[in-house]
Amino acid sequence: MAPPISEFERRLQDLDGEIKRLELEYMQFQTGRLAKLPWESRKRVETLVKQYDRMHIQNTAERFRFEGLQSRFSAFCERWERDLKMRELGRPGPRGRGGVAPPSAAVPPVAPPDRPAGADTPARPEVVALRDPDAQIDQVQALHEKLNAARRQAGDADVPFERFREVVRAQLTKHAKDGVEVAFRVGVQDGRVVFTAKPKTGTNDE
Repeated sequence: MAPPISEFERRLQDLDGEIKRLELEYMQFQTGRLAKLPWESRKRVETLVKQYDRMHIQNTAERFRFEGLQSRFSAFCERWERDLKMRELGRPGPRGRGGVAPPSAAVPPVAPPDRPAGADTPARPEVVALRDPDAQIDQVQALHEKLNAARRQAGDADVPFERFREVVRAQLTKHAKDGVEVAFRVGVQDGRVVFTAKPKTGTNDE
């Protein structure tokens, strides 16, 4: 029988659900399925995050889980503010393009690590080396931003952070053997975003 979870763990589960709901509502707004930005939902999540941030969390696992949720919400708010700023500057977002973006964005398939580079492969792709996505949350967020920036240029919808992090974890499980770092690359080929993962075997993996 699984041990009972603590009251605070239940609260964190609820917070996780609130963040997911907020991300979904924001995506629905971006795709034109919601008439206005979900400010009330954002305020509700923000209030919970601030409340828990002021608490002294003794349990290490619970504190680590909360910090992960807090970082995820912070990255989401940064994206929200950036999109608003772009809209104020007159730059079209997903709703300003000719068509309606799909309701759920998919992460581009990860190309095989031994795939030969074509003549049209970008000379300087964006590269981030990772070993532990939880300990390196800042790098994961940076990689997520690079991917979404490339997708926007290609006319694609943003990828939700949680879905992206699951893909990163899956690739690390697949490629990171004996603590070896994995180099994640974001580039554009034939007008399409290419996302690759390859174990770092030396100093010339760039």
